[in-house]
Amino acid sequence: MPINTDIPPIKASLHKDRINDIGFRVILIPFFGIAIPLITGMINGQNFSNWQVKLSFLYTILIAFIIWEGNRYLLFSMRSYFDWYKKPVRKIIVLLIGITFYTLPVSILMLAGWYHIFYKSAVNWQVVFSATLIMMICVIFITHVYETVFLVKESESEMLRAEQFERARAEAELEALKNQIDPHFIFNSLNTLSYLIEEKPAKAKQFNDNLADVYRYILQNKARDLVLLQEEMNFLGDYFSLLKIRFENAVQLKLHIDAAMFDQYLVPPISLQVLMENAIKHNEFSDTHPLVMEISFKNGALVFYNEARKKTLRKPSSKIGLKNLDERYKLTTGNTISIEETEKSFSVVLPVLKIA
Repeated sequence: MPINTDIPPIKASLHKDRINDIGFRVILIPFFGIAIPLITGMINGQNFSNWQVKLSFLYTILIAFIIWEGNRYLLFSMRSYFDWYKKPVRKIIVLLIGITFYTLPVSILMLAGWYHIFYKSAVNWQVVFSATLIMMICVIFITHVYETVFLVKESESEMLRAEQFERARAEAELEALKNQIDPHFIFNSLNTLSYLIEEKPAKAKQFNDNLADVYRYILQNKARDLVLLQEEMNFLGDYFSLLKIRFENAVQLKLHIDAAMFDQYLVPPISLQVLMENAIKHNEFSDTHPLVMEISFKNGALVFYNEARKKTLRKPSSKIGLKNLDERYKLTTGNTISIEETEKSFSVVLPVLKIA
């Protein structure tokens, strides 16, 4: 069954054009509105009364406010048209042209207006040009700060989107892998039941009852990523009883695990059953040469072992069961299963998660 990796679109939790810059503006707009006139010598306390000084600073703060908010609006508006990653040079050119053609005329006009209001004399163009140059430098610096903040937020947003997409993809793959369990199990079980009805009708009913218990476990737990080892071992016992009904003494199961450990570890559900089914499918066995399957616990992992007496199959095995199991382990535990195969033996190591 192909894995459907189509993931529904994920909404970004960060709005790339929204940043909380209120405090930034509240502090820096008055700062520039007061600092620039002092640096350029526009406002001189010796020639102005206290009220004139206060009103002059209010006017220059208004200039700073209009310059800041206007450039901020331009910056935010252009973000939807120009992308830093795709067209960085074009964005820089457009930004410089935009802030220049806005800042220069607005600054010059408002500073000239300041002279007419407070000095009521000829405009000192040297001071106006000096103040305008300082404003341009400040605007370029602040624009750079804004763009840096935007880039950082976009980077965080992209990382979040990538993480959410990867998680959703993994969940979709895991769900698809779980859904592969049912058809595979049903197909084999129905074949077995069909055989029993023809060959051993008396055991067919018992097999059917046990099959219902086994399938109930699959339905209840296939949606879970992990189950207690105790639950998995109980299920394995029920499944092995199905094999015993069909094969009788030709199959044997030996457990080398302390039962006290069953409540201390977690495993993906229906893991050991896949290995048992795989052993039955690929090996020759009989009452005189039974298939002995052993499960032990070594170095923090379950080890499933059986002697190999390979059956001649009409077509090569796709090993979809083991591939499925390995993929489920990667997605649920972050670990992979380990397979060791020789001419005489076959073993699989299943990592388990210890309950903290």
